[in-house]
Amino acid sequence: MRLAVIPARGGSKRIPRKNIKLFGGQPMMAWSIQAAQDSGCFDRIIVSTDDEEIAEVARAHGAETPFMRPSELSDDHTGTIPVIAHATQWQQLQGPAPTEVCCIYATAPFLQAEDVRRGLQLLQETGAAYAFSVTSFAFPIQRAIRITPDQRVEMFYPEHFHTRSQDLEEAWHDAGQFYWGKASAWVNQLPLFSHHAVPVVLPRRRVQDIDTPEDWEQAEWMFKVHQQPST
Repeated sequence: MRLAVIPARGGSKRIPRKNIKLFGGQPMMAWSIQAAQDSGCFDRIIVSTDDEEIAEVARAHGAETPFMRPSELSDDHTGTIPVIAHATQWQQLQGPAPTEVCCIYATAPFLQAEDVRRGLQLLQETGAAYAFSVTSFAFPIQRAIRITPDQRVEMFYPEHFHTRSQDLEEAWHDAGQFYWGKASAWVNQLPLFSHHAVPVVLPRRRVQDIDTPEDWEQAEWMFKVHQQPST
């Protein structure tokens, strides 16, 4: 069986209650649940949360909350992999044991069902342990600068000051939407950003990390653009 796990703890600091804050007319988390449902990939869609209000919203939008996440996996320092490992092991004990498990972030309103299906296909075809969403940096990272303590600037890679942008290697980053993995990879907590994973490339116009109020505002503008009919 294939399992979707949506991590959604209640302790968001920079955007309070962001997992269930209204976005585009419905709780933010509902967009992730809907994409998982529309993909047709899953036998079960579970929200892993430590918060009863979040659990209620999850159930109202068609997801399951068969357990409450333990407190030791709900603090500010717990990474994604242990949370998904916990849910995977829970399902293994309940049965049937999952073969593939997809972590879908609760704050991914631009996630599309087709991307989820494409990720599963890549996972199966390549034999990789993971397949997750990535997108390209808009600017060459080799020409990044830092602001120093004395409010001056310096390059991270000064050796590339004279290198033309088109001659620099393209760089990619985690798109923060979904992470397919074999159940064994999650349980054994294999590293995600490694040779164990294959990329599922998304266009930058459909990627927005949502961690700060500024991110949220940017995402709302993007959402409005996406809702406009194409000509």
